[in-house]
Amino acid sequence: MLRSQPMPLLVPRSYPGSLSIVIPIFNEESGIGLLRSAMERFIQDLECDSCELVLVNDGSTDCSIQRLAEWASEDCRVKVIHLSRNFGHQVAATAGLDFATGEAVVLMDADLQDPPDVVHSMIDRYCEGYDVVYGQRTARAGETAFKRLSAWLFYRFSRRFIHPDLPVDTGDFRLMSRQCLEALSELRETHRFLRGMVTWIGFPQIAVSYQRKPRTVGVTKYPLRKMLALAWTAATSLSILPLKFSLLMGVLFGLLGVEEAVRAILAHLLGWYTVPGWTSTIVVTSILGSVILLSMSIMGEYVGKIYEQVKDRPLYIVARTINIPTDRQIM
Repeated sequence: MLRSQPMPLLVPRSYPGSLSIVIPIFNEESGIGLLRSAMERFIQDLECDSCELVLVNDGSTDCSIQRLAEWASEDCRVKVIHLSRNFGHQVAATAGLDFATGEAVVLMDADLQDPPDVVHSMIDRYCEGYDVVYGQRTARAGETAFKRLSAWLFYRFSRRFIHPDLPVDTGDFRLMSRQCLEALSELRETHRFLRGMVTWIGFPQIAVSYQRKPRTVGVTKYPLRKMLALAWTAATSLSILPLKFSLLMGVLFGLLGVEEAVRAILAHLLGWYTVPGWTSTIVVTSILGSVILLSMSIMGEYVGKIYEQVKDRPLYIVARTINIPTDRQIM
């Protein structure tokens, strides 16, 4: 039977001696206490020699950084990265991954909707030889029907039209090996879609199913506007599908223009009654004008991304770190 992905060559490995857990933080002041309790319980059950929590404060406007600093002052395993401003979830996650030192690295959110206990199953698959073990949601408790439907459509559309290997019903919650993380760190794209980038680099990958819990406190940091922006980033960073779409639109409406031309010629030759040229001219002009503007807008998006990439600015700027050696100040 043919497979859509290469058959992985799995080399079993021992339990990771060190584990890094990367958690981006943005306005999570009310939930940091719960996060701390959950992570401290979880770390006690690990068999690792060492475990670090890499908490990235992504320009929070509440008192999140103060709560994180207090936590770090009481626990040397907690590493805090305070970014100079809000750079966005994907860049904040990248910052945490850059600073992580573990043999295996887990990326998760601070809202505890992705249960830490699932990491135990991820480590089991890691020990089997998989370099990427991602959490795949079988249920999304506490979310509206619209959110579930839009997420279902997004993942199926992405897999069908953007990248055929993108796993469905999967966010950024995953475990990665050190080898995989080093390969990912080579990709310094300004507009980042991490789950797609992890898929692109390859390596043996497998899913661990779990049920996503409802958010305990606070509100989601990904409203519809940000979800649409992430979907657009995914489409334009992983594929040239929008450009192909503009080409298709140009072809379709070009054919419509040909049809209008044929109709006008027949009307002239056969003596059909027509208002001399006004309707067809307005219709064709409006349609072609819309297609041209749409195509230019899509190309402009790609040109804009190229412009931002070639400036070669750092992805993020670190204002301060806590419990991180000064020789590891990277950007």
